[in-house]
Amino acid sequence: MCQMSVLIHDGKADELVMESVTRLEVKNNGVEVNTFFEDPKFVSDVRVKEIDFLGGKVFLERIASI
Repeated sequence: MCQMSVLIHDGKADELVMESVTRLEVKNNGVEVNTFFEDPKFVSDVRVKEIDFLGGKVFLERIASI
């Protein structure tokens, strides 16, 4: 089984959102991430920028809210 770390990349540094993520769902205005033992976390105004399968990381980037 593959578990990922989800980070927000802002061009300078990466902000950790959640580790050991087992599920990521893209919603209209952001993404929801889940793990086995924590409550789901919704991150608004982001989109998936890059997925590094080998490194086990998903990078999100902020988008302007409308």
